[in-house]
Amino acid sequence: MSTRQAAVAGYFYEADALRLQQQVEQLLSVDTALPETLPRALIVPHAGYIYSGSTAACAYRCLRADPGRFRRVLLLGPAHRVYLKGIAIPSVAKFATPLGDIELDREALDRLASLPGVEVSDEAHREEHSLEVQLPFLQALLPEFTLVPAVVGGVAPERVAAVIDSLAGDPHTLIVISSDLSHFLNYREAQQIDAATCDQILEKSTGLRAEEACGARVINGLMASSSVRSLSVSLLSACNSGDTAGTADRVVGYAAFELH
Repeated sequence: MSTRQAAVAGYFYEADALRLQQQVEQLLSVDTALPETLPRALIVPHAGYIYSGSTAACAYRCLRADPGRFRRVLLLGPAHRVYLKGIAIPSVAKFATPLGDIELDREALDRLASLPGVEVSDEAHREEHSLEVQLPFLQALLPEFTLVPAVVGGVAPERVAAVIDSLAGDPHTLIVISSDLSHFLNYREAQQIDAATCDQILEKSTGLRAEEACGARVINGLMASSSVRSLSVSLLSACNSGDTAGTADRVVGYAAFELH
């Protein structure tokens, strides 16, 4: 039984299990009001925890209202390490983090494999951080779940939407979209561009560009999905690396949204 091992433990987040548990719990510990309605989907950033972990935690805290509701997570993020024309799913049985192994939903993955533009590629997943950094949050919050991970490359929104729609009808499936915002602008430029990008997301735009969000294709696919047309979108938090652990001359933008 094959397992995709953690690739960025000790780099994007703590590699020691106890320290990682403490790191995630600290990020989640901020006392905020829980939403009246559980989210059906989250949009969360994927940088190192010292940069974007506090923003991601704003989204994941929404799950505390009823963490047992979700038994499966459809997790989609952009490809950073491997050139990819379509959408890649893995062949392995588990994904590992320092907090333990997560079983993949093979039946759901087999269903996705039959969709246009979807291919099986463990290489696309091997070093990809956009999905991996979400896993410790999910492990800390959800008592039991299976995972359906997909890495998205240069593909039309309709192809991503088809993946989402194939599983989103299940009320026990949580959709998690992994994306940062602008990259390597100065602080003021990033604030302006990221604010405009957040407005587009709130309007459910399907026309985001790569320079506005590194996961633009994934977000566009979410917004093109028939499953989210009736959902409301809320901005939970937004900042950039100049607000957390970086300098102000070259920042990366982050935002967290929930859809319910």
